[in-house]
Amino acid sequence: MTIIEPIETVETMSTLLPVARVAVAVYVRVSTLRQAQAQTIEQQLQRLQAYVQDHNWTLPTDQIFRDDGYSGASLNRPGLARLREHIARGEVDHVLLTAPDRLARNYPHQVLLISEFEQAGCQVEFLDRPMNQDPHDQLVLQIRGAVAEYERSLIAERMRRGRQQKSRAGLLLPWTRPPFGYRVNPERPRDPKGVQLDEGAAALVAEIYTNYLQEGPGPGHSLIGLAKYLMAQGVPTPSGHWRWNPATVRGILTNPVYTGTVYAGRTRSRPNQRRHSPLATVSRATSHQTAVDVLPSEWIGVAQVPPIVTQEQFDLVQTKLAQNRQFATRNNKAHQYLLRALVSCGLCQGACTARTTPGEYAYYVCRGKQHPAQSHKDTKCPARYAPVPQLDELVWNDLCEVLTHPGILAQALQRAQGGEWLPQELQARRENLRKARRSLDQQLDRLTQAYLADIIPMDEYRRRRHDLEGRQQGLDNQAQQLEMQVDRQGQMAGLVSTMEEFCQRVSSGLEDATFEQKRQLVELLVDRVVVSEEEVEIRYVIPTSPSSEHVRFCHLRLDYFYLPMRAHRFSKLGNVR
Repeated sequence: MTIIEPIETVETMSTLLPVARVAVAVYVRVSTLRQAQAQTIEQQLQRLQAYVQDHNWTLPTDQIFRDDGYSGASLNRPGLARLREHIARGEVDHVLLTAPDRLARNYPHQVLLISEFEQAGCQVEFLDRPMNQDPHDQLVLQIRGAVAEYERSLIAERMRRGRQQKSRAGLLLPWTRPPFGYRVNPERPRDPKGVQLDEGAAALVAEIYTNYLQEGPGPGHSLIGLAKYLMAQGVPTPSGHWRWNPATVRGILTNPVYTGTVYAGRTRSRPNQRRHSPLATVSRATSHQTAVDVLPSEWIGVAQVPPIVTQEQFDLVQTKLAQNRQFATRNNKAHQYLLRALVSCGLCQGACTARTTPGEYAYYVCRGKQHPAQSHKDTKCPARYAPVPQLDELVWNDLCEVLTHPGILAQALQRAQGGEWLPQELQARRENLRKARRSLDQQLDRLTQAYLADIIPMDEYRRRRHDLEGRQQGLDNQAQQLEMQVDRQGQMAGLVSTMEEFCQRVSSGLEDATFEQKRQLVELLVDRVVVSEEEVEIRYVIPTSPSSEHVRFCHLRLDYFYLPMRAHRFSKLGNVR
């Protein structure tokens, strides 16, 4: 009998094994809209797509992340944010870029992003410089990052000088958008020749100047009055909002462009030196730039435009603004308020102003209850008025109690330090660490003697010695931390002694203090009084050095950033009815 065996079919391994799929994404970026319009971002994309095709990868359209007109100096980019989200979810295995400076201009930002991507299991590859873990490649990446950062600074300086030269030559307007009352050529928005009057807005600007200079009864006595008048007339703001801000009105009244001359360099930026809100935590992240006025002699005249008001009208408005500033409500000291400018509302976080009614009833009133033009809020705050006599008396009595009982300050300081060791506990821990270190030294000596006596071999000796030395290092670290704790105890003791001395010097004159003396003491020791319905939170600050006894804590903005011990802050709660 003949046995016929079946014919075997031979298949290649490529047909039997599935091909691994690589999830690829690309990121492209240009810094300016002009570069985006010049198709430079499309050139990057073409190179990356060609690279993907050469490796037989697939690139879905939703895996193309792009940022048109975004600077590489910032990580706040929509395309980059979406890419980071996809990588964090594990949806991208390989991300391609043309060069490291497309990812970020600053080298620390490059390191941050690359590390973040690699931790999520995503490999980063640059076409201009393939990168791996080789030390030479890492060094080249660092150098390229530093050069990119230098180029960005150099480009920014060149652009600043170029803009300044064009402004002096009358070729470039200093506007990101034209002032209210003017319009520009949309195709060439910064060309001085394209500036024209917006007839409707220009008429409103002229009316604002006229009303502000008007004598007698009317809406032009103050910036707030003008803002209320414009809101009552239903006139939208330059941005199209219904609520006018006195600062917007002031900006119109102080802009010399309405006299017919465009000036550049009227302001410069500097780091903000004031607390944005007494109830908000101040940090580096909230330290924004603020505009500072420049002397008129330093302004750069750019071009002449159609005037809306005369130079005489403009000068009269500036004179009246200066006079109104002198007689502003905040400068009116006709009534005595112990907590003037120190009270905040616990409901809306707004500041409270002091007010005396015609019946001689004084209150601290939340700013959120005022007209929207003053409160900058669309709805009124529901907080009730806080009576001035009761609140002043509550805060003053509590302040006297704190100053006459310095133990309260010591307890608050100890709580702020997060707990501390008692002196006897410090001594006990120090002695235990010394005993443990002495025991390890003895064990190491016995181990060495055993090795010299050929009781244990070399490998065993090294292993045990390494273990003992590691334990010794751990004890040394604990001892170092303990000594730091001891030093902090000494610092705390010195701070407590300084504060107690300050309280003794001040408390002796509390009973006979005049209102001016009370006010000075309150300004020094009270950072904020927060009123929430019937509950009052008093936030104290106590000087911890003689140099800080003459400066209000709210003026020490750098203390929030660098935390030198110039003043200590703690809160107490009370009730007012």
